[in-house]
Amino acid sequence: MHELSLAGNVLDIVAQAAAAQGFTQVRVLRLSVPALAGVEVAALRFALDALAPGTALEAARIEIDQPPGRARCADCLREVELRDRLDPCPACGGLRLRVLGGSALRVVELLVPETADAVAGEDRGAGRCA
Repeated sequence: MHELSLAGNVLDIVAQAAAAQGFTQVRVLRLSVPALAGVEVAALRFALDALAPGTALEAARIEIDQPPGRARCADCLREVELRDRLDPCPACGGLRLRVLGGSALRVVELLVPETADAVAGEDRGAGRCA
């Protein structure tokens, strides 16, 4: 289950951002997990939930976008979207596809409270870190 390792890496990224920018709580963590990343999203979410207690992500809402991957077909020379590495070209049915993008998990956005009062429950807004 490499999703547990990925979740640990996400927590490390959040901890580094927290240390650099001085926040202790994250309201929203938004990830991009493209279709060709080879990540089981449900397992990643489970791993993040399991590792979050005691961290800045403990009370965070986790949003996971799942955009399609992109590939170029060597048969019809079109750039196409793919949901799976084993899918044929949707334009011509060809199988000679070269992945161009949509294979890397990314932390897209961290939404954090702006003030210490917001952390304590007096919501005065939120700041973004990315």
